[in-house]
Amino acid sequence: MDRDIDNNFSKFYIYKKKMNKILKTLPLLITFVLFSFLLYFVITNKDPSVPPSPLLNKQIPIFETNDLFDEKIKLDNDFLKNKKVIINFFASWCAPCKIEHPILMEIRNNNPNILLLGINHKDKKENAINFVLENGNPYHYIGMDSDGKISLDFGVYGLPETFISNQEEKIIFKHVGPLTLKLYNEQIKKLLSN
Repeated sequence: MDRDIDNNFSKFYIYKKKMNKILKTLPLLITFVLFSFLLYFVITNKDPSVPPSPLLNKQIPIFETNDLFDEKIKLDNDFLKNKKVIINFFASWCAPCKIEHPILMEIRNNNPNILLLGINHKDKKENAINFVLENGNPYHYIGMDSDGKISLDFGVYGLPETFISNQEEKIIFKHVGPLTLKLYNEQIKKLLSN
């Protein structure tokens, strides 16, 4: 019996020693992992706050909806052919969407050759119409995404989100969050002029 107790005590002592070693090296391991991620983002010039988009340089997802103001107008991929397009996902209930709205107005006013398509996400039709009438309408057309399927296909996970596609219907830009004047001047203008 004493031998069993001694044996169990020995096993416990060895286990405790191993755990102490592991616990002592754990902070070093965590620091190494965090440093590796930081180094990766510095070397690749990636902003960790900007999630990558699997749609960049790929075709616009297939979609179909009707225009908010004229349901006879069908908005789909054929509608976008041979056009440079800005697609902006927004909603009347989205506070950041109100913040970016003046930038969208400026984009429309300064880029007559660009089609600006709004996609109204999970919103009531009356609320969407009132939002645009009260704040001005920067969009050429506004598609309704009442069930969120179009947003899901585009990988939208927060509003507002903006995509730019070229004449070949490939997505060349994605931005999550409200557009800013700085972003417009430093990145978007160049993309729209090419």
